[in-house]
Amino acid sequence: MSTTLSKEMQQHTYAIMNRVEDSHWWYVGRRAILEEFLRQIIQNPKSKIQNPKILDVGCGTGGNLEMLAKFGAAEGVDVSDEALEFCRLKGLKAHKGLAESLPFEDASFDIVTALDVVEHLDDDVAGLMEMNRILKTGGKTLIFVPAFMWLWGVQDDVSNHRIRYTKRQIIERLEKTGFEIERATYANWTFFAPILAGRTLMKLTGIKPESENNVNVSALNGVFGKLFGAERFWLKNFDFPFGVSIVVVAKKK
Repeated sequence: MSTTLSKEMQQHTYAIMNRVEDSHWWYVGRRAILEEFLRQIIQNPKSKIQNPKILDVGCGTGGNLEMLAKFGAAEGVDVSDEALEFCRLKGLKAHKGLAESLPFEDASFDIVTALDVVEHLDDDVAGLMEMNRILKTGGKTLIFVPAFMWLWGVQDDVSNHRIRYTKRQIIERLEKTGFEIERATYANWTFFAPILAGRTLMKLTGIKPESENNVNVSALNGVFGKLFGAERFWLKNFDFPFGVSIVVVAKKK
């Protein structure tokens, strides 16, 4: 993530992330979807990627790194010392560095992920160019970003997002930086309507929680996580026309 982001990120954000990412429905459901996408990338008969070396850009407190380690040698990079300390306490391999200037040699990785990271960058094109640089030829990137500016909410402010993308916008940026798109789809259509309604209500009333991650849904957390994660079965063969997020798989030419 960018230097500006590290200065602006509210201090409690990483502590909240570390506390909830193993149980909060959003993180649990998202990991289930991303795990299925990675399985398809690696197990595709046309794929030449075996025992991949994987980098998670903007790894945060390491919740996704633990999942990525199921598929290969996974390591992370993040600009935040606080986030990196959480990773190290979990025994995860993580480096300090900017997404726009990654501390790795050219063609170092088989798979690079950026999971709710690109939207944080002051220069998203520079970040994507760096991801392309450190990928081996034919290597894959898995991108997950928030969708639609009109879905902007409290969590976008708390997390210092720069943008919410349309599918076309993120595809154009990836193609501009040397990637070939293999798959692009919206995701989280399950909660699209309630999230839109909730954020619209907040805008109309001016009543906002400190963080949407703090909204208490503990009684339904497990159910919500399973519902969101179940989208992975649909996404095996079907692209959603709308959703709260966008998933993209792209290949380095």
